[in-house]
Amino acid sequence: MKIKLTIDGQKIQTEAGKTILDVAKEAGIHIPILCHHPLLPPEGACRICLVEIERQRSLQPSCTFPATDGLVVHTRSPKVFEARKFVLEMLLSDHPNDCMTCDTTGNCLLQDLIYEYGVKPDTYPGLRHQYPIDDPNPFIQVDRNKCILCTRCVRACSYVNGVDAISVVYRGFSARIAFGADSFMEESPCEFCGSCVEVCPTAALYPKLSIGQGRLWQTEKVNTICSYCGVGCQITLEVKDNKIIRVDSGWQGPANHGWTCVKGRFGYDYVHHPDRLKKPRVRQYLLEGTPRKGERGEWVEVDWDTALSITSQKLSEIKNKHGSNSIGILASAKCTNEENYLMNKFARQVVGTNNIDHCARL
Repeated sequence: MKIKLTIDGQKIQTEAGKTILDVAKEAGIHIPILCHHPLLPPEGACRICLVEIERQRSLQPSCTFPATDGLVVHTRSPKVFEARKFVLEMLLSDHPNDCMTCDTTGNCLLQDLIYEYGVKPDTYPGLRHQYPIDDPNPFIQVDRNKCILCTRCVRACSYVNGVDAISVVYRGFSARIAFGADSFMEESPCEFCGSCVEVCPTAALYPKLSIGQGRLWQTEKVNTICSYCGVGCQITLEVKDNKIIRVDSGWQGPANHGWTCVKGRFGYDYVHHPDRLKKPRVRQYLLEGTPRKGERGEWVEVDWDTALSITSQKLSEIKNKHGSNSIGILASAKCTNEENYLMNKFARQVVGTNNIDHCARL
């Protein structure tokens, strides 16, 4: 069903069932957000997206207020501006002012809004939290001092990953995010998928491997496919000086829609590890064509043609001497279906054996 409404003097026709924020975004009208994320259920917690609706007694959160026929909405009225500014002043009254050294400078929604609305620090001086930054997990730094209680992380953990490892405990000024039974991340059901890190609008949750490595404008974004398994999750690499410093979600990825596992998001350090093998290796005696005696010999780097030729030769020798069933093939449940199909054809039609199996750990 079609409805008609007016936003900032612009007459808009749209489908019923959308929120005012959705309709405004489609019409190119900017409404600021903090707690809202397009792929998470709306919460209406931060009150930054407040708008003025004629015939409504108070300002309404546009992320949850349904768009209905005949509404007249004002998104930039003085009343709206002052309400948003006051909310930002309250947030800044209990937020570290360390933007000069913060890793998310230039990629922080709160920082952008503070600048846009001209909010000054210490407008409302008073008690500030001094939470310790002491979560011992190896992947995610937890800095509750920078948390604005938007609950994005809570919803991402629940609706994206389905784990429910994060919640908000206590009330009022004492409210804070917590993991499991108010303990450390490692002691909660957390799987370290990093969805909470991805949606955090500040640096309350930040990847430890990325701390001090670079800021957004210093990096190049490269869309790619995760190399760990055959699911085909899409990820985005942040690259600085030809080095990966962070992995972001590929929200448009058809296989994962933004979700990643702990390996996909935090297991990229192997790319630059000094022990990484970049070329195939064979034992020296195989190149010399001499039988192995005593020690196994040194590893020698060779090209792929040489390595595959030696492998083919040795398999043929074993098959001719001991028969096809003396050879077994191990594939992997984490390869693609196409790769496992080819391995199946190789085992049965080339080698001539039915000894083929797979293991999810390979």
